[in-house]
Amino acid sequence: MFSAFDSQTRKSLAAAIACVSTVGVGLSLVIPLLALRLEAAGLPAHDNGAQVAVSGLATLLGAPVAPSLARRFGLRATLGAAIALAVAAIGAFAATDDPRIWLGIRLVFGLALTTLFVLSEYWISAAAPRGQRGLVLGLYATFLALGFALGPALLSVTGVNGLPPYVVAAALMAAGGLPVIWAGDAAAEFDAGSTGRPKLAPVFRAAPAAVLAAFAYGCVETGLTGLLPVFGLRAGFSQEWATFQLTLFALGNVVFPVPIGLIADRTSKIRLLGWFSVVGLIGALILPGLAAQREVYAVALFVWGGVTGGLYTVGLAALAEKFHGPKLAAANAAYVMMYALGMVVGPLALGLGLDFAPHGLFDALGVLFVGYLIVILVMHGPFANKT
Repeated sequence: MFSAFDSQTRKSLAAAIACVSTVGVGLSLVIPLLALRLEAAGLPAHDNGAQVAVSGLATLLGAPVAPSLARRFGLRATLGAAIALAVAAIGAFAATDDPRIWLGIRLVFGLALTTLFVLSEYWISAAAPRGQRGLVLGLYATFLALGFALGPALLSVTGVNGLPPYVVAAALMAAGGLPVIWAGDAAAEFDAGSTGRPKLAPVFRAAPAAVLAAFAYGCVETGLTGLLPVFGLRAGFSQEWATFQLTLFALGNVVFPVPIGLIADRTSKIRLLGWFSVVGLIGALILPGLAAQREVYAVALFVWGGVTGGLYTVGLAALAEKFHGPKLAAANAAYVMMYALGMVVGPLALGLGLDFAPHGLFDALGVLFVGYLIVILVMHGPFANKT
C-alpha cells in the first residue's frame, strides 16, 4: 500500500497509523461498553452523554500540551507513554463499577488518547508527500475507521460483562505501540519540528470551514459512539444489533475515505465539505424512519457514516494546505481541540435530544448539519463577503 513511498516515509506512516488506529479501538470499544452498562443501570441518556463528554474535556485539556511533550521527551517516547497510560486506564475501568470513579478514569483515558491522536495526526500530515496528502489522509482515515469498526464488533463477541472486553481492548492498544518501536529514527525529524503552541483564533481565521468540520464531526462521531447503542435499545433492537450499528457506521469510514481523499486532491475541499453536510442532514432526517426496515437501515447507516466521515478527513487536508512545518503541528493541535469541543457538546446535545424523543438523537444531528451548512454558505458560498 505504501510501496510508492521511500523507506522512512513508509515507517513513519505505518507507525503513526497504527497509533491512531488504537485510538479508534479504544474509543469504539470502551465508550459503548460503558454506555451500555450505564443504560443497564437505569441512568438517563443525558447522564450517559455527560459521561462521554468528559472524554472531550480531556481532549480540550490535552491537545494544547501534546506538542510540547513531544518536543521535550521525543515523539516516540511520548507516544509510548500515552499507550501505557491508556492500557492502565482500561484496567482501572475493569476494577470498579462506580460511575463517579469512571469520570476520573475517563479523564485520564481521554488525555492518553488525545496525545496519541494529536501526535499521530501531525506525524501523518508531516510525512505525507505534497500532492498526495489527500490520498495519505484517506488511508489514515480508513485505518482509523477500521479501529472504530473493530471495537463494537469485538464487543458483540465478548459481551459487556466480566473481564473479556477490557482484556481485549488493553491488548489491542498495547499492540499499537509495536510499529512505533519499529519506526526507529524515522520519528527523529518530527521531534524537532513539534514546536509552537496551538492558538485557535488565528487558525480559525485562516481556515474557518476546515476548523468547524472538526467540531461537527466531533459531535457526530463521539455522540453516536456513546448514544447510538442506547437509541438502538430504546428502538427495540437486541443488545448485539444495538452495538453492531456502530460497526456499520464505522465500516462506511473504511470504504469511503480513499475515494474521498482522491477527489479532495482534485477539487475544492470546501465545496466537498458543503456536500457532506447536505448528505449528513438528509441522513439525519430519514434514518429514524428506516429503523424498522433492518436491511435498508443498515445500508443507509453505512453510506451515511462513510460520507459524513469525510468531514474530518477533508477538513484536515484543507488545514494542511494553509499551514506547513512547525505551524502545522500547532494548527493540527488546534484542529483537534475543535474536534474535542464537539466531543463535549455532541454527547450532551444528543443525550438531551434522545431523552426528549426516540428520534431526538437524529433531530439534534440535523440541527448541527444545518448550522454547518449555513457557515459554509456564508463564508465561502454565494453569501460570502468578497471584499
